[in-house]
Amino acid sequence: MLKPIMAAGLTAPGIRHGFFSREGGVSGGIYAGLNTGLGSSDNPDDVLENRRRVAEHLGAAHANVVTLYQVHGATALAVTGPVDRARPPKADAVVSNTPGLAIGVLTADCTPVLLADTQSRVVAAAHAGWRGAVAGVLEAAVAEMVRQGAKAASIRAAIGPTISARIYEVGPDFEAGLLRLDPGNERYFHSPSPGARVHFDLPGYVAGRLNRIGIAQVEICAPCTYENESRFFSYRRSQALKEGDYGRQISAIVVA
Repeated sequence: MLKPIMAAGLTAPGIRHGFFSREGGVSGGIYAGLNTGLGSSDNPDDVLENRRRVAEHLGAAHANVVTLYQVHGATALAVTGPVDRARPPKADAVVSNTPGLAIGVLTADCTPVLLADTQSRVVAAAHAGWRGAVAGVLEAAVAEMVRQGAKAASIRAAIGPTISARIYEVGPDFEAGLLRLDPGNERYFHSPSPGARVHFDLPGYVAGRLNRIGIAQVEICAPCTYENESRFFSYRRSQALKEGDYGRQISAIVVA
């Protein structure tokens, strides 16, 4: 059974969404559950079945969810129909106002963001790792939503499962780089103890970027992907366990 996390702010007539966990899929081994990453080494038939289940859960008109080739960049792309799974466009945010077309992003520690203007019926999904967030993927997603008919002041956003500041250690160059961009970014860093490596609050940083855009509401639904192994895939956890690969969870939204 699929067990997505729902954001209260995105729950509205005509909009269906979910931050899907790894629960309820058919994959096995290190991918056990709902692995939706076609870029993984999982059995492609299992991955497609998992994605079909997500589309069905959302009441989509197609047996898949439109996802793009994510490159940790700041490009947002509007879509009106399915894309070529073998050669998907490169972008880290996908926007649509097409009824029945489910769109989504894949993550395994990075921050997924779902956005909706429920009045104009324009939705988006953004993949916000630190590189994409710093580069402006959230701003690009909102700008593309506006081009598709949304009003920035009416857009609501929700942040889904991601790696938490309790886990996300970063190096001094990372911290210095973000502080050079904006000294105010200091609030997203902390050291758990004297001499320990600095930790970064990625969902907090993403929320801050969203708030600065001036959208209507930002909701955080972000259990830690690293700490919750039975519920979520995690790239960093797979590295710590010396696993050869890792699954991806999907966050998806559709205009009904």
